[in-house]
This record gives sequence, C-alpha cells and structure tokens, in this order.
Amino acid sequence: MLNKLKDMLAYRKQFISLLVGVPSYERYVEHMTAHHPDQPVKTRKEFFCEAQDARYNAKGGKVSRCC
Repeated sequence: MLNKLKDMLAYRKQFISLLVGVPSYERYVEHMTAHHPDQPVKTRKEFFCEAQDARYNAKGGKVSRCC
C-alpha cells in the first residue's frame, strides 16, 4: 500500500511539472549519464534557468505563453 502511494505521488509530481512546463532534472541527469557520459552535467540551477529561458524567451525576448 505504501509503495502504491509513493508511486501515485511521484506520478502526480511529474504530471504537474509537465503541466506547467518544468522538465525533470532527474530524467535529464539519467539521460546525460546514459547517452552522453563524456559531457558535463549541468547543475540543477543551470538546468532550471535554461528551461525557463527556452520557455519564456523563445521569440526574441518576447514572452511566449498561451494566455
């Protein structure tokens, strides 16, 4: 029962993160270590800042969002 609850909370966190456009740092680290072991892994702060820039500064500095 406890494991099922933990899984549900993890899926909920992932869903909400994807809903608001924040990619998973943990998945990024897994991907980099598995597929690009020769390249440095960004810190959590660097990763988050780059994700925010990609989301909000995509159109020449203009905010890109649906509302």
